[in-house]
Amino acid sequence: MDNSALSTPSPKWTEIEHLPEWDEEFYLIYTAKKHGKWLMLKTLRPELKGQEKYEKMIEKEFEVRYNLAHPHIIMINDFEEVPGLGMCIITDDVYGDSLAKLIREGKVTDDHLYKIQHQLLDALDYIQAKHLEHHPLSTSRIIFTENIGNLKLIDVGFDQNTHITPKDVSEDIRNYGEVLMAAIEASGNTSQRLRKVAEKCMNPDPAKRYQDVNALRLALADRKTNNIYLAIIAFLVAMIALLLWLNSPYRPEPLERGEISESVAPVKSPSTDL
Repeated sequence: MDNSALSTPSPKWTEIEHLPEWDEEFYLIYTAKKHGKWLMLKTLRPELKGQEKYEKMIEKEFEVRYNLAHPHIIMINDFEEVPGLGMCIITDDVYGDSLAKLIREGKVTDDHLYKIQHQLLDALDYIQAKHLEHHPLSTSRIIFTENIGNLKLIDVGFDQNTHITPKDVSEDIRNYGEVLMAAIEASGNTSQRLRKVAEKCMNPDPAKRYQDVNALRLALADRKTNNIYLAIIAFLVAMIALLLWLNSPYRPEPLERGEISESVAPVKSPSTDL
């Protein structure tokens, strides 16, 4: 066996491939292997490299997103030089299909619609809680992973603010409604409740939209599930009220042993006399 072959180091980066459909306004997106592990790379477009404004922009995005941790947002691992590409933001591999592509190909299912109602809304809630400045939600920024169809939101958090304004929240709600409506129409789902929720999100008058993610979440919740929760809450309230009553001055006093015997009238045995 030739031991010299074992000592030859393998390239750190291999199988680098451009993903044109995933490209962003200022960035090109690639998939590649680092030490044999699939990852994704995000780098400035060639015409923007070397320009201080854009170099600082990609550095800022890395700083903002590096400490984020959410199951439905693509996480950043590193920021490093990749041969032939330059400085790249390195993320986990989330290869799959965008919602935009699924819509074009007529492949949107009720499962995708369910995840938009739950997983996407969870991601949006997290973004707002972190006061992240982000690009508008859109069908091209929502990815369903290849193997299990898990929803991942890409291209988020290029800056962080000290607070989030009502206008920011309202715009997020409107954009979410547009995504939801596009998925409803593409899936052929006939739920009027979902359609009404999407329409309210997109209302031209911001005052008539849902005012926050929690209100939107309640509107999306299944009515049957809500009824079950209400029944459980009513039961718990009744039990608490009973316990409070039993421990209050108005509860009935327990009878003493003697009182119990006196309160019970003796029962005569039936007479045997004819």
